[in-house]
Amino acid sequence: MGVSGCGKSTLGAALAQALGVGFIEGDALHPPANIAKMSAGEALTDADRRPWLDAVAASLAETARGRGAVAACSALKRAYRDRIRQGARTNVIFVYIDLDAATLRRRLAGRRGHFMPASMLDSQLAALEPPGPDEDAVVVDGRLPTEQQLTLVLDRLGHPRTQGGAACA
Repeated sequence: MGVSGCGKSTLGAALAQALGVGFIEGDALHPPANIAKMSAGEALTDADRRPWLDAVAASLAETARGRGAVAACSALKRAYRDRIRQGARTNVIFVYIDLDAATLRRRLAGRRGHFMPASMLDSQLAALEPPGPDEDAVVVDGRLPTEQQLTLVLDRLGHPRTQGGAACA
């Protein structure tokens, strides 16, 4: 989880492969209206996000089914993470990729072919509520290479702990 450009899809896919579980690309679950809105530079409202968050949760529930799964999803606010936890009907551990605004801006400036324009970064940063100490979450430094992030996550999860659960990167 984290803002656009932090590396959710990259780390999420690597984590899913390391755990031998399914990977869910949350961006692929956005309804067309959400994609159109973001492509036009408009921030999504909480009402816009609800069906998408429900789709992420349902996909986690279906894909995890006793094996586990990993989803890449921004999950910017506590309420969004709570909705995913509730809908997934399994233990969900969030992996928050923390990265400074300057590095995010550089990454987004070089990204091509994604519907989320770099101009929306500030609205995402304003909405971001990092996981609190009472949430089941792992925080990684987004400046680290993916392989180091993956090692940190696997170490923090104690690998067997993820059996039958789900993670959101």
